[in-house]
Amino acid sequence: MSSSQSEELSKLRDMLRRQRYSPTVIHNYCLYAGQFLAYLEERAIDLRDVTPDLVAQYLRHAVRQFQLDRGRAPGSSWASIPRSGIHALLRSALSEWPPAPPAMTEAERFAHEICDQYERWLRAERGLAEPSITALMWEARHFCKWFIQRNGKAGFADLSVRDIDAYMDIRAPGLTRKSLKDVAERLRGFLRHLHRSKLHLDDLSGHVIAPLLYAYEGIPSILTAEQIVHVLEVAGQDVSPLGLRDHAILQLLSKYGLRSGEVGRLQIGDIDWRVDTLRVQRSKTNTMAVLPLMEPVGEAILRYLQGGRPDTDARTIFVRSRAPYQAMKAGGLYGVVKRRLAAAGIELAGKRGPHIFRHARAVSMLRASTPRKIIGDVLGHRSLEATAPYLKLATEDLRAIAIDLPGREVRQ
Repeated sequence: MSSSQSEELSKLRDMLRRQRYSPTVIHNYCLYAGQFLAYLEERAIDLRDVTPDLVAQYLRHAVRQFQLDRGRAPGSSWASIPRSGIHALLRSALSEWPPAPPAMTEAERFAHEICDQYERWLRAERGLAEPSITALMWEARHFCKWFIQRNGKAGFADLSVRDIDAYMDIRAPGLTRKSLKDVAERLRGFLRHLHRSKLHLDDLSGHVIAPLLYAYEGIPSILTAEQIVHVLEVAGQDVSPLGLRDHAILQLLSKYGLRSGEVGRLQIGDIDWRVDTLRVQRSKTNTMAVLPLMEPVGEAILRYLQGGRPDTDARTIFVRSRAPYQAMKAGGLYGVVKRRLAAAGIELAGKRGPHIFRHARAVSMLRASTPRKIIGDVLGHRSLEATAPYLKLATEDLRAIAIDLPGREVRQ
């Protein structure tokens, strides 16, 4: 093995140590990464020229070599171990891994440019939050890829209503009416951009057919006050590092009704312990809100920071419970809620993600006669209309404050 490859292994080992991987995992990752480097050296392949296809080719070679050395085939999941070590090596050695797929044709390059322009417009002109941009851009890129495969041309001048109908047909299977309506709204935004950018003579957004949803239809899952108390109590009894983290997350969700992304983005510096405040970056508006730090929340976070949070350079408050100790993704918070509801023996008919605590918080404020404007401010809504759907969760409370309207008396 060359000196440069030895240096890459040393860098990998240092990176894994910084990320607090166990000595066994570090040994295995470096072992398989070293074998991969030897494979590249035999074939005079530079590390910078490695592609996902080459990694897959090597793993097939490694499986055959395993059979030759041991006289039997490895287990079905064996390849995941060398794959993880190789990917860790490539992340350590290269500026980007996995590499972005190159635009192979003129049509693909043109579509990439249009999507990049659209993304810049969403950021600079619309000022949308990152989750909204991510959803809009996924739909735009997916539509462009589909249209190129269907049409094979570098441009959208020939885009027709028939094309739009065909795209919606392939997107519809498996989606709920609400999800399909979201797809339609995202596609309309991109079609308006094509017209605004003079890439199509007509604004075809009005031809996107979406399901008709009635105002506030459907009642989402909601936890009762007693269930929330029980979930927090059961989670609080788990004093393991994982339990301390989950309990602090549940306290934030239940007391403030935060979105999962807002919890995941919380930084160490967002808590001011001297004045007991919590700074939250709102997901939808991208604005900063300063909230009073409630005592149960502060105590739960402090217990986690002192006795449960791994030693890591990450600045987010909540990190993965296993190496690499990085910021939790939104999907991780869904796992927290699902796990803790199951531990508390609580079963819900509908959705069971972090948003159920947000629904419950909205209803609790309504029952406390909190003005609708303040409910919206606490939940981080742009407008009063965004708060209205939560009110359907407290139908009985709304009936109790119904106003008698004057009308003609009916004489017997």
